[in-house]
Amino acid sequence: MFIGLSGGILSGLMGVGGGIVLIPLMIIFLKMTQHQAQGTSLAVIMLSFVSMMVYYKKGHVNLGIAALIGAGFILGGFIGAYFAAALPENILRKCFAVLMIIVACKMLFFK
Repeated sequence: MFIGLSGGILSGLMGVGGGIVLIPLMIIFLKMTQHQAQGTSLAVIMLSFVSMMVYYKKGHVNLGIAALIGAGFILGGFIGAYFAAALPENILRKCFAVLMIIVACKMLFFK
């Protein structure tokens, strides 16, 4: 529950993908593999509807853009999950870490 609460607060507060928070927490505290944490994080995404409704009621959701991104997300998620499932655990974990570093640097140092 603590991992979900932490991920939910940070996701709702900053709009970050819950996976950026949830995946490391599940690996560290629940001793999940990278594959298990990523799969579980994707299952949790379905539950983010409730927090999205808060933004929607305040007029902060563009449903047209969300639908377009969602369509791409379905196809991209299928392709990404297929390749991720085939990668060895240590390579997948390193790829995830590099992605987090790149995103953090971009947010810190660039507009």
